[in-house]
Amino acid sequence: MTNERYERGWEKLLEVDGDGGQRVMDSLSDIAPDLGKYIIEFTFGDIYSREGLDLRQRELITIASLTTQGGCEAQLNVHINAGLNVGLTAGEIVEAIIQCAPYTGFPRVLNAVFEAKRIFKERHFI
Repeated sequence: MTNERYERGWEKLLEVDGDGGQRVMDSLSDIAPDLGKYIIEFTFGDIYSREGLDLRQRELITIASLTTQGGCEAQLNVHINAGLNVGLTAGEIVEAIIQCAPYTGFPRVLNAVFEAKRIFKERHFI
């Protein structure tokens, strides 16, 4: 019996994160495979597959949310790359991060901007 949530989530994960999503799932396979399953089913099968927002909007929200939490540079890496994968520009990503400054403070915004800068360099956006 197939799990529709999982299948829908896996397809959405690959659409958004490509190889990055596969690497995250692979990194969980030996220690917390169920966590990977929950991420695929809930995050991508249920939430990312909802109507109402496009993938660009979803990634901007996710990047802003991770920025405001602070200490989420590894997850920012995944979602900044995902944002670029779904068509966000480097400028849009930076602007979303800057918009968080009044609400979360400069240290978290700086950490996010420097993570974005590293990714943009790796992907030859700057």
